[in-house]
Amino acid sequence: MKVAFELAPAQAEKLRREAERLGVAPDELACAALSDLLASRDEAFQAAAERVLRKNGALYRRLA
Repeated sequence: MKVAFELAPAQAEKLRREAERLGVAPDELACAALSDLLASRDEAFQAAAERVLRKNGALYRRLA
């Protein structure tokens, strides 16, 4: 999927500088950052769901 969006000039400059520091293209850095964000949100949701299920397991069994 191709995604296009506009960054504020200050954000674009920060992205450019960070990409240069890391030795990658700005679009590659943006793609990697978005991939990391999406992956970590999945992991965070999974961890939260497991905590809720453990915490309320007895209640859920009684309600079943």
